[in-house]
Amino acid sequence: MHSTAEENYIKAIYKLSGGGAHGVSTNALADALDTKPASVSDMLRKLSAKDLVHYVKYRGVQLTDDGRRVALRIIRKHRLWEVFLVQKLNFAWDEVHEVAEQMEHVKSELLVNRLDTFLNHPRVDPHGDPIPTENGEIPQVEQKALSALEVEQTGIVCRVKDSQPAFLQYLNRVGIQIGSHLQVLDKIAYDNSLEININRNKTVILSSDVLSKIFVIKP
Repeated sequence: MHSTAEENYIKAIYKLSGGGAHGVSTNALADALDTKPASVSDMLRKLSAKDLVHYVKYRGVQLTDDGRRVALRIIRKHRLWEVFLVQKLNFAWDEVHEVAEQMEHVKSELLVNRLDTFLNHPRVDPHGDPIPTENGEIPQVEQKALSALEVEQTGIVCRVKDSQPAFLQYLNRVGIQIGSHLQVLDKIAYDNSLEININRNKTVILSSDVLSKIFVIKP
């Protein structure tokens, strides 16, 4: 069993490393977890002793294979709970992240697997992020950032990269959600913003920052 604090560190390392693709500095981890580098170093030594991370002082940290499996289990629980909250308890997609942060630390794998079955094995969470399988496999979908579309090209929103309430509330305001049909009408060269038509009935201008956080698939 791992403590809640240990699981939070493992998940943060996984996310900061791009799923384990590269190492993470203690300063980056301290910033992400809003704590002191000295506290990070102490925790990394504990995780290293449990063979969950490879940690060399001043050279950063990487997850071991065991650490990556733990991270994927945590992420699986988090995203399944988000689906449950939206589909069964009528939470909005901007309300679920903090609640799921608490529920992801439930230890019972039996409960999680039955939750998955109850929800009919969803492949993505309400924000479009893939849900790892029980075996730690992550479904892959060919997608691209909305910012990569050219004028007159279209796409269907399949994922949003930022799950913070303020960003999701902004998308609610402009009328974008998972499944929205988008078409690029024009590109503003000055700041790389795009004029976007939403579901063939509304036009908005989106900044490059917003565009980079919205991912689409081909219609």
